[in-house]
Amino acid sequence: MAKKPLKGVRFATASTVMKKNVVTIEGKDTVADAIRLMREKKVSSLLVNRRGQEDAWGIVTRKDVVNKIVDPGKNPKEVKVFEIMTKPLLMVSPGLTLKYCSRLFHNAGVRRAPVFDGKNIVGILSNTDIFNAIDL
Repeated sequence: MAKKPLKGVRFATASTVMKKNVVTIEGKDTVADAIRLMREKKVSSLLVNRRGQEDAWGIVTRKDVVNKIVDPGKNPKEVKVFEIMTKPLLMVSPGLTLKYCSRLFHNAGVRRAPVFDGKNIVGILSNTDIFNAIDL
């Protein structure tokens, strides 16, 4: 996306700045697997797949690994992703303006959210994506 002045960014939509390469993992995989995948794909979070149609998606982030594995001294090879992930997730619509995404992130205390079109996850939006869209 081309960078826009702040006013233009506020009214741009999630779909215009989101990352489309959403990397997923299974909840039954180990945190060590998650760390390897994050490093390999150069991402800071992984979407955790649902176990079935009625289940909710989850997310595991680098912050989860640091706070829930490194800090308490747990072995990442012995802890499953589902034990440290956040679930259910806050999701945003592709058409939601960045103004409202920013407000939602701030009020919910999150840094990123999957972009859900009603059927599928089509991307992931982070506060970094919003920040990088600002042209000074």
